[in-house]
Amino acid sequence: MEAFKNKVLEATEFVQSKIPVSPVIGLQIGTGLGDSVDGMEEVVSIDYEDIPHFSVSTVPTHHGRVLCGQLGGKAVMVMQGRFHYYEGYSMQEVTLPIRVMQQMGVTTLILSNAAGGINPAFEVGDIMVITDHINLTGNNPLVGPNIDEWGPRFPDMSQVYDPDLVVLAEKAALENGIRVQKGVYVWLPGPSLETGAEIRFLKTIGVDAVGLSTIPEVIAGVHGGMAILGLSVITNMNIPDDFKPALVEDIIAAAERTAPSLQTIVRGVIEELPT
Repeated sequence: MEAFKNKVLEATEFVQSKIPVSPVIGLQIGTGLGDSVDGMEEVVSIDYEDIPHFSVSTVPTHHGRVLCGQLGGKAVMVMQGRFHYYEGYSMQEVTLPIRVMQQMGVTTLILSNAAGGINPAFEVGDIMVITDHINLTGNNPLVGPNIDEWGPRFPDMSQVYDPDLVVLAEKAALENGIRVQKGVYVWLPGPSLETGAEIRFLKTIGVDAVGLSTIPEVIAGVHGGMAILGLSVITNMNIPDDFKPALVEDIIAAAERTAPSLQTIVRGVIEELPT
């Protein structure tokens, strides 16, 4: 774990040397949503491959760069592309960017993803504000020795998603006429998508949307004391009695169509946060 800590510190030092102002807000952007932060000002762009110990995104539409600048009047750090467990990366590699954000002073973390809808009230193109999650992977980024200065050995997970941020997201959506839902997100390891029987099971246990990412970063963020907002773009519907194949091309296209609405909500939330 000491080696991981040193990697985080080296990556943090490199990024800090490239930017004039340390960020207070972090954004982690998911599949098909890489352009949902248009409008940033004073942007410094750093490719992942140039940052010590950063991995490389292999998923289409994950641009693989860090953007640091101003959005909604706040200093933000944006990860355009994430690292997935299904790509073969370890939990430490997946969450290293969040630890870098933590070291740089980020206190609010906003994450987005593309997800399959399970709640039959949802529609493709909806944005679901995550109110809770279920981790069915059997993996956790906190396994192993705890780094006490990063967070407690047993972080409380009873209220992962900050209720004030949820309210701000709903407010931004309402003011801009954007349809949003709220619900429970489940993380599966992937990369294979779900069977019909798995979807029936997930519906039975109270899941509203399913995806292959986000929760490792969320757990690391909670461990690091960050306020968390999670947003899932519903890119396909998984209805057990009307099950249809989910094509990656269609998922990406649906996410890209919804990206402007996601950007509006994210900017609205950031603008309402205290300086």
